[in-house]
Amino acid sequence: MAAPALQITNLHAWYGESHILHDVNLTVNHGEVVTLLGRNGAGRTTTLRAIMGLTGARKGSIRINGVEAIQLPTYKVAHLGVGYCPEERGIFSSLSAEENLMLPPFVSKTDKGMSVEEIYDMFPNLKERRSSQGTRLSGGEQQMLAVARILRTGARLLLLDEISEGLAPVIVQALARMITTLKAKGYTIVMVEQNFRFAAPLADRFYVMEHGQIVESFASSELNDKMPVLNSLLGV
Repeated sequence: MAAPALQITNLHAWYGESHILHDVNLTVNHGEVVTLLGRNGAGRTTTLRAIMGLTGARKGSIRINGVEAIQLPTYKVAHLGVGYCPEERGIFSSLSAEENLMLPPFVSKTDKGMSVEEIYDMFPNLKERRSSQGTRLSGGEQQMLAVARILRTGARLLLLDEISEGLAPVIVQALARMITTLKAKGYTIVMVEQNFRFAAPLADRFYVMEHGQIVESFASSELNDKMPVLNSLLGV
């Protein structure tokens, strides 16, 4: 059998002297959408950053498509086919939307990523605003651009951090359609989401984090049975 797209085992991570992640274990199979749930400060974003090598010290195992990545620098993690969309988006404000799209290098030798035309089919707003400077895009358009940019790289494992936060419902719906489309194309997606209503219909499986640990994991088919637990842990 093929190795999972992502397998984290006994992961610990630190920022300086602060021990943030404590023995995190999770598995994401190819083609799955997995959502990390938890309150602010639970360790969800740190988990994504640890996968990319953006925390301080790390200990444990992070295997991407069977390749051990715990000791790799960030650029080599990306070259394993991983795309990270951070909460702060990181749009280059002096460049146009299309120039932002053309900027990322390919990270995969086998997958050349989506063409600009495919991106515009998925995000018609970006086609309309392709000549607009990054600073002139709305928050929703910037979020679309941030996600679209990693799709250009050829990454097939996508780490998405709070992509729906603070956006208008029509934009959130567009992002939900995007995730459904990407799943149909075989992408593997790990989402950190505070917006439970956005995440719940999209995810195949859920992990719940608290105090830097995984405290619950369950499939989408178990969601109704787990609602009392989620209400207790998250207040959803």
